[in-house]
Amino acid sequence: MTTSSPRPRHWARIGESTCVSGIWTLYWVHRLLGRWIFLLGLYPVALCYWLAQPATRAHSLQYLTRLQAATGAVGHHPGRIDTLRHVALFAETLLDKLLAASGRYRARHVAISGSEMLYQSALAGRGGVIVTAHLGCLELCRSLSEQRIDFHLNILVHTRHAQQFNRILQQLNPDSRVTLIEVSDVNPATAAMLALKVAAGEFVAIAGDRVPVTHSKTVQVEFLGHSANFPVGPYVLASIFHCPLYFLGSIHQGRGYAIHFECLTERVDLPRATRDAALTEYAADYVHALTALLRRSPYDWFNFYPFWNQAHVNTAR
Repeated sequence: MTTSSPRPRHWARIGESTCVSGIWTLYWVHRLLGRWIFLLGLYPVALCYWLAQPATRAHSLQYLTRLQAATGAVGHHPGRIDTLRHVALFAETLLDKLLAASGRYRARHVAISGSEMLYQSALAGRGGVIVTAHLGCLELCRSLSEQRIDFHLNILVHTRHAQQFNRILQQLNPDSRVTLIEVSDVNPATAAMLALKVAAGEFVAIAGDRVPVTHSKTVQVEFLGHSANFPVGPYVLASIFHCPLYFLGSIHQGRGYAIHFECLTERVDLPRATRDAALTEYAADYVHALTALLRRSPYDWFNFYPFWNQAHVNTAR
């Protein structure tokens, strides 16, 4: 008798491993003792986590191996030590997320490109949809947006998966003008609310590298040489709102980060007769922009689950 292999779980059902008390401990260790002392304590913790999580090591190795095969960005055939480096960078990035949310990350260590077009659009009263990725330290955009009174950012986050961490970010900066909107799916009521914000010159940011929790539509796009499912939500919203679609990514660069904005299209058109093909094309443009940043910083993509073999997805039709 043969037994089938376990069906991979949806990323949102893997469970949130973030420990609230542990995050606060890391934050205060850094604040009281400095970054170098923090890093000395961080790496043993990351090593213990890496040793205890074989699935995380496997998913990291799959990503790094495919990235190397498709782009050569890693520079050698990835091995176990590369997965440890991947996990350790993610752990260090968690601290920077907290520092960015509290306004304590040093702005001189952040290089920004492409943001002026969004600021000019906001001044003209024209908002847009920003498609992002789980890449680097996107929380830096929250603190940077506070410096521009004409720039309003609304970030869609998954209710169950990131609730505790987002609560911490809000406690660090309760007066933030960046709005976190916790949703499991964008229903008509949510879409109507977001449409009003975009019409008022605000921006809506949504991840383009996470399959929706509910049975929303996805499209299959080649990513690092293999077909993967990507959500169509960002492109559908931009089409409904008749607004530009931007890409936003963050990667490590030098002693800090590079924040990259890019206009994917001034307007998303989804003709009824070729809707599926159009959605696939917009998702492919997103994947192209994402891959370009991964070439520059291969260890900055933080999706430690079976990305190319996700359960509970529906392909657009």
